[in-house]
Amino acid sequence: MLVRKHLKVTGVVQGVGFRPFVYQLADRIGITGWVANTSEGVIIDAEGEQDSLDRFLLGLRGEAPRLARITGITSEDTTPTGDTTFTIHESNHAASRIALIPADVALCDACGRDITDPANRRFGYPFTNCTDCGPRFTIIQDIPYDRPKTTMSAFVMCPECDREYHDPLDRRFHAQPNACPVCGPKIWLEPGLTLLSNQTSDVDSAAVLAAVTRMLSDGKIIALKGLGGFHLACDAANSDAVSELRRRKGRGRKPLAVMVRDIDVARRICIISPEEAAILLSYERPIVLLEARKPRMIAAQVALGNNYLGMMLPYTPLHHLLLREAPEVLVMTSGNLSEEPIACDNAEARERLSHIADAFLMHDRDIHVPCDDSVVRPVLGSPMPIRRARGFVPGAIDLGFDCPPIIACGAEQKNTFCITAGRFAIPSQHIGDADAAATMDYFGRAVTHLTRLYDVKPEIVAHDMHPDYQTTRFALSMPAPRHIAVQHHHAHAAACMAENGLVGPVLAVVFDGTGYGPDGCVWGGEFLEARLSSYDRIAHLRYVPMPGGAAAIRRPERMALSYLLDALSAPLPDILSFQPEELALITKQIERRLGSPLTSSMGRLFDAVSAILGLCREASFEGEPAVFLEMQADPSETGSYDVVIDDGAPAEVDTRPIIRGIVADLSAGVTAATISANFHNTVVGLTEEVCIRSRESLGLNEVVLSGGCFQNKRFIEDSIRRLEEAGFRVFTHHIVPPNDGGISLGQVAVAAAISSSV
Repeated sequence: MLVRKHLKVTGVVQGVGFRPFVYQLADRIGITGWVANTSEGVIIDAEGEQDSLDRFLLGLRGEAPRLARITGITSEDTTPTGDTTFTIHESNHAASRIALIPADVALCDACGRDITDPANRRFGYPFTNCTDCGPRFTIIQDIPYDRPKTTMSAFVMCPECDREYHDPLDRRFHAQPNACPVCGPKIWLEPGLTLLSNQTSDVDSAAVLAAVTRMLSDGKIIALKGLGGFHLACDAANSDAVSELRRRKGRGRKPLAVMVRDIDVARRICIISPEEAAILLSYERPIVLLEARKPRMIAAQVALGNNYLGMMLPYTPLHHLLLREAPEVLVMTSGNLSEEPIACDNAEARERLSHIADAFLMHDRDIHVPCDDSVVRPVLGSPMPIRRARGFVPGAIDLGFDCPPIIACGAEQKNTFCITAGRFAIPSQHIGDADAAATMDYFGRAVTHLTRLYDVKPEIVAHDMHPDYQTTRFALSMPAPRHIAVQHHHAHAAACMAENGLVGPVLAVVFDGTGYGPDGCVWGGEFLEARLSSYDRIAHLRYVPMPGGAAAIRRPERMALSYLLDALSAPLPDILSFQPEELALITKQIERRLGSPLTSSMGRLFDAVSAILGLCREASFEGEPAVFLEMQADPSETGSYDVVIDDGAPAEVDTRPIIRGIVADLSAGVTAATISANFHNTVVGLTEEVCIRSRESLGLNEVVLSGGCFQNKRFIEDSIRRLEEAGFRVFTHHIVPPNDGGISLGQVAVAAAISSSV
């Protein structure tokens, strides 16, 4: 007896070869009917015997393409029609938009073989892709995800590509970016600071890549248009080229990412565990922070004073083809001036990068959505995001309950925003530091695009409590029935809770640099009893003045002086580099609290210790003092300093004994490596102690760790071990970053919980 079912499949089921998979599954089992993309997901009308339909349903979940992520299948019985075939219907719009959009995917092995096979028609073609790989999010203009709604609509498929596209047995069946040298995008070379003799768009790809290879080998800097924007590339072994790139880009001492030819080259440069190799080789192809081997094979200027390198493998056919002949390790950093959004348009790149690049490697496939490279740091073998963008965005997080339409505008630094669609939270790609006008322009365009894709008309706009953040002002300018201000550290805790499926109450340890506190102070060393909908402050670091506010972030010596004045009696030890007049001026500023807000920030404590040890007294990028402190720490050292925790509501962690112990060790000639290690051990110990005391008083045994300080590998790994040994269930970030890049997810979770009474 024939049975017919109307199925709706939701999740990441568009742009991942799902309809071809459904077609082939139906053909194999003997199911008739049809399948189509809609803005709600994939719709299937399936007809056959009951046992065949049962096998078909099992196959949908159990055999789905590797890139698919099914979040739900609904089934409704309908009347059999007697179909004799199974077909793929044209896409259509549904009443709502809940189809989850796929992320961009690295070149698959099959396409990799195509571009290296001289007998293949795509040999050497830099835009080769199939249903298992290639651009997705960066070329999507609208949903359903079909070629006419992508930037590939400008390219009409040749007869051979069209045949592949319509052949159910071909792996390019309904591959929306399908192209070849005859009909697809092309690359060419343009002059930048260096004049070229072969500026033309009609030379073949091999000639263009050969010219680029020569320039890179000669120490030139190339602006290379990639998947989600432009990179600036140079030979990573050429010290002069790397130094010149830093100078032109205004990069200071911040580390530069590298791209290596293959995993074998990667292993020669860095110490790589099997788990880390798996992250490098994953189809997301993020930048992975890996311990560098000594002596280094590349220029020291790539990562000054850092024991780790940010490394990635090629992820586009263009990268693979270039690195076959170019230097085997290239600096591959974002195509922008420091702190600006990444350039993605050809004309924009010519304007913004012409004073940096010696030449431009261009192509004519438009990038609709700029998307930086993602960065992850392995923590106890598992990837923790540091920057979430290409390969991961716009991956959705299931909040576990239906939400009203929400937009959360995130934080000021490392900004992302986040929207909701049904029960899903969808964080944006990394936007950048929102205190720059160019970044806020990019932010506005990205908000418009993502909200239009999902047809989000917000009932709630969530934002940080800080009244002067550009993102707060943007949020308050948005028309919506309700605006919700979310405390910064509550948002950190809620982000970690949301991605781990927790609603609370839990113990939340949130350590970062800066966050606006309801008492008007700068928070950042916080222990919270957290629920998604609310929080209570359990404990915090002792307040100290932050002389000059933001000036104390740029110059950590200011924080060092503040902590020394708080902990010691005059005269202070002569361990800072201030001139007498400046020392007197800043001391007066601290004592009279002139432009010096109080802070409980753990990040500022790390800064102060770094400056006291003479490791970093002036920061060229956010977090640099803490990075130098982490790099200096002796991994074998087990000592620590005294900690005093004063009872109260909230309790206060007294930092003065720590500072006194550090100064005493310095006076006794103890090395910076030992002092740094002892400081790290102390912070791990005080974290454990406050959590144990809180468990005794509150009965809570689940701990979430969030905030930028937990990007420190030694600190987070030791904290996890100590807390787990003490019997706690510990939860960390694995979907969004612990830094401010995760704040928008937390804001969404808080706003959704408040509105839904969760």
